[in-house]
Amino acid sequence: RIALPQCRATALFLTINTMAAMMEAHPEYAHQQQDEGIQEEMEINVSYQTLDMLQDHGIAANDIQKLNDAGFFTVESIAHATVRKLADVKGISEAKVTKLKEIVKSMVPMDFKTAADALEDRKSLVQLTTGSIELDKLLEGGVETGSLTEVFGEFRTGKTQLCHTLCVTCQMSVSDGGAEGKAIYIDTEGTFRPKRLQEIAERFGMDPNVALENVAYARAHNSEHQMELLKMAAAIMSQDRYALIVVDSATALYRTDYTGRGELSERQMQMGQFLRQLTRLAEEFGVAVFLTNQVVANPDGMSFAKDSTKPIGGNIIAHACTTRLRLRKGRGDNRICTVFDSPTLAEADCQFAVGPQGICDATE
Repeated sequence: RIALPQCRATALFLTINTMAAMMEAHPEYAHQQQDEGIQEEMEINVSYQTLDMLQDHGIAANDIQKLNDAGFFTVESIAHATVRKLADVKGISEAKVTKLKEIVKSMVPMDFKTAADALEDRKSLVQLTTGSIELDKLLEGGVETGSLTEVFGEFRTGKTQLCHTLCVTCQMSVSDGGAEGKAIYIDTEGTFRPKRLQEIAERFGMDPNVALENVAYARAHNSEHQMELLKMAAAIMSQDRYALIVVDSATALYRTDYTGRGELSERQMQMGQFLRQLTRLAEEFGVAVFLTNQVVANPDGMSFAKDSTKPIGGNIIAHACTTRLRLRKGRGDNRICTVFDSPTLAEADCQFAVGPQGICDATE
């Protein structure tokens, strides 16, 4: 089972009350459910802690609201933030910041652990199926949760179609290659199409209307708005189970808002802040972050080279993303995916196809 967020506590409490009433009315039901209930309780694993838990440690409700307004919604976000960042929150004094840091230090483990423990933690990661068997094999199961995956390529290589497919597959059960969670879609190029989600949902036997309800969509109009949307994303993810954040594309608005060599340094700095925020969300909420990137012609490459383009963003985006995938056009509807950079995946490639119902296996 996937981790259930802390905000589900109310729903779980209501369920327990309902079960208690049934057990009282039907004693035989109590014996039947006793072992199952214990097993279910053992499987529940809270992935993050909401800021409301700080009230038990003497933090006032109005201070928690101030932190929420500044974009902090979990105890983990407080633990991972710097003292300077917390001191910038309006209405939070340095003394309160020191107290907050002392409290969250006991609530969030941030010390050393053995490699064996780290291996056990990674076993709980969920892979999201892409809809293509060969592509899943290349990715050793699918798109990994808890980290950033970047896909780049020219136009018409299937980047946006892959984003749409993942928005549907992330809602499926873990046994079917999903993560039983909702999706957030940040669109910077105006290419989001809800009708595609309906077609993909029908392919996987899901209710199209339910699939659409489980995708939160926002259109980013500039790079500052794009950053602001991440704060909104953190707010809604702290209220429900989400499994995926899509940013299509992560670099388009930075490319137009900052022009010329004179603004290159500022662009890279702002882009680095945006990617750091995405990394924080991936780690806090255990979601898969899937972002697309544009390419630019490489003037250093030879015109007759196999692929004379390179992804934009430079070293900033290269270091921020855990896995980088290059997409190229193949024959007909087929596309070629190459592992460009990954700490675990071997450098290899595979073919897949873009069909009427999303990403699928390559055709002959």
